[in-house]
Amino acid sequence: MGQDIFVSGKEKFFSDDEIIVSKTNLQGHLTYVNRLFLDIAGYGEKEVLGKPHNIIRHPDMPRCIFKMLWDTLGNGQEIFAYVVNRCKNGDHYWVYAHVTPSRDKSGKIIGYHSNRRVPQSSIIKNAIIPLYKQLKAAEDQQQNRKDGLDSSSQLVSAMLADKGLAYDEYIMTIGQEKRRGYR
Repeated sequence: MGQDIFVSGKEKFFSDDEIIVSKTNLQGHLTYVNRLFLDIAGYGEKEVLGKPHNIIRHPDMPRCIFKMLWDTLGNGQEIFAYVVNRCKNGDHYWVYAHVTPSRDKSGKIIGYHSNRRVPQSSIIKNAIIPLYKQLKAAEDQQQNRKDGLDSSSQLVSAMLADKGLAYDEYIMTIGQEKRRGYR
């Protein structure tokens, strides 16, 4: 059930001191992107502004992670997540994303702001890629997208329950798992 989107298998990188920034409206359409976003993703500003942020979604990214992200933002909370994005040419890049609601002067949520940094490669290799492969396989094994999303969401919930952690706690401690005896 995977998407028929070209992926090259080639990873792109950005520097530890660089930050990818984007802003969206409430529907997730891009309203601002910084130069690094454009450079690494390979798009021009006119190609992305007004488009859904998922223009850079990689087909290997589990849908349940985005559901968690949107649910968290919908509750007015910030979220941290590891995300693999797809460049216009099919290459990919990993980010450690911090997404927050943007509010007007009265406190009403008017959009979302995301800062993405370089993730620790050992975390991506040893924890995130294996987890995301498992989640994506659970999604793809189902006959329809809703059942796939439910299946992968249940896997995430079971993993977190087994560790005794909420999602944000898991993300913050993932690099420390071996030292603390987490699985």
